[in-house]
Amino acid sequence: MKKYVMMLFAAMFASATLMAKDIKVLVVKTTPEMHCNSCETKIKNNIRFVSGVKKVDTNLETKQVTISYDPEKTNAQTITAAFKKIGYETETVSDKAQEKSGKSGDAPADKK
Repeated sequence: MKKYVMMLFAAMFASATLMAKDIKVLVVKTTPEMHCNSCETKIKNNIRFVSGVKKVDTNLETKQVTISYDPEKTNAQTITAAFKKIGYETETVSDKAQEKSGKSGDAPADKK
């Protein structure tokens, strides 16, 4: 019985790993700059509803917004258009695939 349970667990783990979707991470700076909690709230409450967006993180210190998204459902251009709808222009700091380990890869990237 123990072997059966262990094999079942291993099979479930393997299938979950194979079915994991690739997630991309877009890091942007906004114009006008995000400078207060109200700006953070406005961005988070609007960008999270873009189809395919999985997570929106803001950082007032660096004035950056980090968006994790499913590239099969949306892209950086669609997200940028959503920012424009709420009155922000964006400058891309980074747009890359998230590592499979779940880390977002916050290393500095070349500006475009």
